[in-house]
Amino acid sequence: MTALGITVALLVWLVTLLLVSIWKHIHSSWKLPPGPFPLPIVGNIFQLDLKNIPKSFTMLAERYGPVFTVYLGSRRIVVLHGYKAVKEVLLHYKNEFSGRGEIPVFQVHKDKGVIFNNGPTWRDTRRFSLTTLRDFGMGKEGNEQRIQREAHFLLEALRKTHGQPFDPTFLIGCAPCNVISDILFRQHFDYNDKTCLRLMSMFNENFYLLSTGWIQEKYSAESTYTLDNIAVTVADMFFAGTETTSTTLRYGLLILMKYPEVEEKLHEEIDRVIGPNRIPAIKDRLDMPYLDAVVHEIQRFIDLIPSNLPHEATRDTVFRDYIIPKGTVVIPTLDSVLYDSQEFPEPEKFKPEHFLNENGKFKYSDHFKAFSAGKRVCVGEGLARMELFLFMAAILQHFNLKSLVDPKDIDLSPITIGFAKIRPHYKLCVIPRSQV
Repeated sequence: MTALGITVALLVWLVTLLLVSIWKHIHSSWKLPPGPFPLPIVGNIFQLDLKNIPKSFTMLAERYGPVFTVYLGSRRIVVLHGYKAVKEVLLHYKNEFSGRGEIPVFQVHKDKGVIFNNGPTWRDTRRFSLTTLRDFGMGKEGNEQRIQREAHFLLEALRKTHGQPFDPTFLIGCAPCNVISDILFRQHFDYNDKTCLRLMSMFNENFYLLSTGWIQEKYSAESTYTLDNIAVTVADMFFAGTETTSTTLRYGLLILMKYPEVEEKLHEEIDRVIGPNRIPAIKDRLDMPYLDAVVHEIQRFIDLIPSNLPHEATRDTVFRDYIIPKGTVVIPTLDSVLYDSQEFPEPEKFKPEHFLNENGKFKYSDHFKAFSAGKRVCVGEGLARMELFLFMAAILQHFNLKSLVDPKDIDLSPITIGFAKIRPHYKLCVIPRSQV
């Protein structure tokens, strides 16, 4: 065959491939939500900013509405954007979209554990885990006592910094790590324990990896109560119970250094309600609306998991007159709820007033979905809420935060945005308030 013949044949093949792709797309998506037309093989990759997919989703929602379809390669994804659509999927269609859209870097956990499990075992595993943890004392009172005990160790570790600059990554991270370690293993780590530091280093690395990987193909399932499944379940809880809470705490301290006037108001409330000596208790939350609002606003503002963990349709489902086929990845975006400008005026700004009423009392918002909702809501939500309040109260009860740069020069922008928003690295000093 001549060179011309080869070229013609190649062009015919490419045109045929394109036509087949167009036909398959039209045939398979005529009842799907609208969205940009995908290219063969790559889908809508070139229409997305892979360094900031949540931003891309927001821009697409402005064009196609709160429910739209995109393709990452050949993988079809239906995105839900905005409070009404996200709430509807997570709460009113919680069974139909309770699958887990799989993530490449965690495919080893494909049908094990409670976080990334997309097999038939996840419901039983989740139920078994919650029951077992309650049997091991993971109730409100037991958790509060654990956190209060750990607060003593955290404060002592902070005192040992002697007001010198330090990276809070591992020091702050040891506190939630020890709380979940006590629940799972009855084990407490010293704050310079090499095993604990190695674990947190791996958690940090995995959290970063999660921000670079999204969807994978489906795999087969296996029995619920295997040793592997139990081991992965424990690892899931250890990872989630350490990394997300410690990241939120560290991000929160950076925010408070950026806004020293907020820190000062917190000191005033803590001094008035708790005083200098008594360990903070969860009952104090009722009398500390400003700290409660600050903790909520930190979680809203940092928007830690902006696009949520991906869900998956467990059956063919009619949703808002569209047909979403079984196996379709469904992404109920959390940032579109947490940054809703109607609920939170000037959402891009850190404003504790978002959670305070005109009388200075704490104001609940149904838009606060930092832990997601429905069947796949975070298992450790109650524990995390308690840790954030008590650890933040204990730190600010005893220390002033000191930035190494002028507060106006602190950059709160995440260093990467993917599955998670990864906080910027920084150092700080903590100054005992008794010295001020």
